[in-house]
Amino acid sequence: MQRIGIIGGMSWESTQLYYRLINERVRAVKGGLSSAPLLIHSVDFAPVAALQAAGDWDGLTRLMVQAGLDLKAAGARSLAIATNTMHKMADEVAARTGLPLIHIADATAACVRAAGLTRVALLATRFTMEQAFYRDRLTAAGLSVLVPDAGERAEIHRVIYEELCRGMVRDDSRATYARIIAGLKDRGAQAVILGCTEITMLVRPQDIEMPLFDTTAIHAAAIADQAIRDDLQ
Repeated sequence: MQRIGIIGGMSWESTQLYYRLINERVRAVKGGLSSAPLLIHSVDFAPVAALQAAGDWDGLTRLMVQAGLDLKAAGARSLAIATNTMHKMADEVAARTGLPLIHIADATAACVRAAGLTRVALLATRFTMEQAFYRDRLTAAGLSVLVPDAGERAEIHRVIYEELCRGMVRDDSRATYARIIAGLKDRGAQAVILGCTEITMLVRPQDIEMPLFDTTAIHAAAIADQAIRDDLQ
């Protein structure tokens, strides 16, 4: 299997989930003691979050491109970004490194379409919900995307950065997310996309009354499948 480079640490709470999920899938398919050959570049999330809050996306692009180049130099033959928000610069990372990139939104959209659904609610960081880079990718795949209202977006964002990225999982926040999702269902959503890799720590299938698409699990499966395909070539 060719080595896949993962840009992680944003936050490490979800990156550790990626590592487990990828290797569980590879072992389930290949059997025995099999695991995936991975290179993980885990960045310091504190300066990343500060640059996000400041809106310095050029600085973040430089950081992500360098991480991709470091992984390429270490032997990676394809890349994955283990966070939804930082896919804002995914195209630039792929172009500058010259490596194929396993895109989280593409993998998620394919799963939604395979389920026969087209109208989805998106819960994510404020950046991912409000900026076009992610929603446009889903729309291009044939999906209609609903997002919560401004106050709900602010609360979803707060829980991600102040709780989930710090390893805190609170029942009251789970109830808040469930209430927001129920409102989106009333607006016509057929399913919900957990468009932040930490939300899987909080929202479970039993907490909501419509299909749930967990981008962490979906992306990890896509990365594992790429490693398995590489092994067969």
